[in-house]
Amino acid sequence: MIKLNINGVDRDVDVPEDTPLLWVLRDELGLTGTKFGCGVAQCGACTIHLDGSPMRACQTPVGDVADSKVVTIEGLVAENASKEGKAVQAAWRALDVVQCGYCQSGQMMSAAALLTSNKPNDKDIDAAMNGNVCRCATYQRIRAAIHDAAKRLEA
Repeated sequence: MIKLNINGVDRDVDVPEDTPLLWVLRDELGLTGTKFGCGVAQCGACTIHLDGSPMRACQTPVGDVADSKVVTIEGLVAENASKEGKAVQAAWRALDVVQCGYCQSGQMMSAAALLTSNKPNDKDIDAAMNGNVCRCATYQRIRAAIHDAAKRLEA
């Protein structure tokens, strides 16, 4: 049995320690907001926060996160979400960022992590979002939404 803290809730899962966290989240815990994209940590669709830092869940063994706090997109946009999560969610809605939406949970997770450390400029955004692939190419809207979320956090 592996003990996890997911979105502030302690959970026990009975899976092998080398099981990717992504599959535990989706298949064992029913948290399907974290998406499978490439399976090799290159697209960002499976991005979660591990102790506040963005991490790719598809390549993270569940045994490695037993003593950590994991936040998924469900936790990022919950009522008791962080101020960064709320700002990102509001900006994404206000600027109508989503097209197909498949990558957006990973995009939002990376954006929220970026906003915990600074008010980013375009270079900061490009660096933090590098590796988050959007097949619909909504990159300009994503960048604008991150700037908008940063302004919301200042207010």
